[in-house]
Amino acid sequence: MSGKYPRLNRLAAQKQLLLAESELNRAQLAQEWRALADDAHALADQAKTIRSLATAAATLVAGVTSFRQKPTAPGAEKPSWWQTLLKGAGVVGTFWQTFRAPPTEPNDP
Repeated sequence: MSGKYPRLNRLAAQKQLLLAESELNRAQLAQEWRALADDAHALADQAKTIRSLATAAATLVAGVTSFRQKPTAPGAEKPSWWQTLLKGAGVVGTFWQTFRAPPTEPNDP
């Protein structure tokens, strides 16, 4: 060997290897973190879609049941808890769709 490179002792070589390994681990962690964030965003988008579908379904079911009900005379039997729940879900769904903030795109300036 020529005198260009200083001779490394064993501890200095191990230190350089550990530093290189640490940098590789750091880069791999950053990559995995980005992948995890992308997966979380995709899951959030799926949850928004499911929420929208559930709200629309509840509104539809509440609307259909309200049209199918016979008008009750005063003092007649009370509607079942299921019908009351569906009506409430329909009202909440209607208000939610009307008053919720529009979705924002993450790439918008």
